[in-house]
Amino acid sequence: MSEMWTVELPGERVLLREPGPADEAALLRLFEECEDWFTAATGLPSAPGDVQSLYYALPEGADPADKVLLLVERGGEVAGLVDAVRDWPEPGAVAVGLFLLAPWARGRGLGRVVAETLLGRGASRVTATVPAGWKAGERFLERLGFALEAPEGALRRAEWLRGS
Repeated sequence: MSEMWTVELPGERVLLREPGPADEAALLRLFEECEDWFTAATGLPSAPGDVQSLYYALPEGADPADKVLLLVERGGEVAGLVDAVRDWPEPGAVAVGLFLLAPWARGRGLGRVVAETLLGRGASRVTATVPAGWKAGERFLERLGFALEAPEGALRRAEWLRGS
């Protein structure tokens, strides 16, 4: 079943939808635009194989049927991507592997509206990571109510619990 819905951002509508084969070039472009994030997270810029790995990368023990990829489309352009796994590490939880916005789409409230829409879909717990020292990402998660753990290597783990 294909996922798709719109979110309202002042003055425009943003579409969240599953990517298809025709979106590969737009995803490659998004990953190239987000070189700053990839370098902060991995020490290297993105590579073409990173887009293909999105479709099969899962945490150990996760069910492939619970994998969700959503493009964030604004004004007909791919502005971002969310990669998540439902019901992991336990039923009712969501593990976010990637929440990426193009530099031109950052700082305008788009990320917050998308994140709040996704948080409002009923998960009891959401886990995510942010590159250690990526101040904008750390502030973003804190403003959404995530608790950040101390850095472990290049990443910081974050957790959001419904009602906390």
